[in-house]
Amino acid sequence: MKPPARHYLKGEERLKVATDLKRRYEAGATVRQLADETGRSVGMVSDLLWFAGTTMRPGSLAD
Repeated sequence: MKPPARHYLKGEERLKVATDLKRRYEAGATVRQLADETGRSVGMVSDLLWFAGTTMRPGSLAD
């Protein structure tokens, strides 16, 4: 189930979503794919990946 696009994440929920995005990104998904799949903006997905300590691929925000 997709959360509302403007749903504010905090605490453990933020960590859980960020960790899941990190796992999917490291498995090969692009930032844009993750944004489309979750209904979140590319910027929010990027912020969550950063929050999770993800090492970003070169040019990954241009996908």
